[in-house]
Amino acid sequence: MLLKKNIPLKYVFGKIKYEILLVAVYTLVIVLLHDKFNLKDMSIPLSVPMIMGTVISLLLAFRSNQAYDRWWEARTIWGAIVNDSRTFSRQVLSFIDNSYNAEDISHFRERMVRRQIAWCYALSQSLRGLDGRDGLDRHIPKREVSHVCRYNNIPMGLLELHARDLNYALKQGWINEYQQVQLDQTLSRLCDAMGKCERIKNTVFPATYSLYIHFAMNFFILLLPFALIEYFGLIEVPMVVAIAASFLLIEKMAIHLQDPFDNKPTDTPMTTISRNIERDLKQMLNDHQVPETISAEHSFFVM
Repeated sequence: MLLKKNIPLKYVFGKIKYEILLVAVYTLVIVLLHDKFNLKDMSIPLSVPMIMGTVISLLLAFRSNQAYDRWWEARTIWGAIVNDSRTFSRQVLSFIDNSYNAEDISHFRERMVRRQIAWCYALSQSLRGLDGRDGLDRHIPKREVSHVCRYNNIPMGLLELHARDLNYALKQGWINEYQQVQLDQTLSRLCDAMGKCERIKNTVFPATYSLYIHFAMNFFILLLPFALIEYFGLIEVPMVVAIAASFLLIEKMAIHLQDPFDNKPTDTPMTTISRNIERDLKQMLNDHQVPETISAEHSFFVM
């Protein structure tokens, strides 16, 4: 994600460099033709592009607001994922307990917390259209990796393993029914957050709306040199370029914000958020003095 303190101008204007170059050449040609042939009839009233510019500004503002709402909703959902991941880990570490099986329970709790870390990374990868299996073996056993790879939706497979382990813990008497309900409710919220992210990802911004605004804006830019030519002459080239750049940048901003999971510098910082979740959850594990590795003989994974 781009940070306010290090946004390079090359990146900003690089998105519209070809459009700006085309506008500059087009405006220069209009000015040269006007000066060389003294074509007074080439000019149009300034009120024509002014009216169009006002209407287009309102449409761009509305589109930008809608795009920002999608981006902000995505960020809000991932904020809830942070909270629910911490809650789930806290519940696992505090609810699951049995003095007669301390070592087994330690491995069990660690596996569930590490699986939650894997879930966050897998979800971020899947939303960006990448392979959700990448890096799973750093957090969960190979048997679980093989199992979730059968799913088209890797994060869903990880949540299903969570549910199986909770059911196993209930049968073993490590948690009671009330604790199991609380843990399942947290899993339901995580599943709900995943569904909301997928809704944003799979809901396409109306193409016709974007297309009509784009056509109207291009027509406005085409008319602008004819409206300014009688007032500024050659100086109108940088003026038209500056006005066109303003409109084009606003349009590009809206296009980038409308897809918050599109693996761009302006998308939701899911990798950074997942790293913060991993840091917090591992600190919680360390406070409970959980072993760093999970031995195969203590795996409670039920196929």
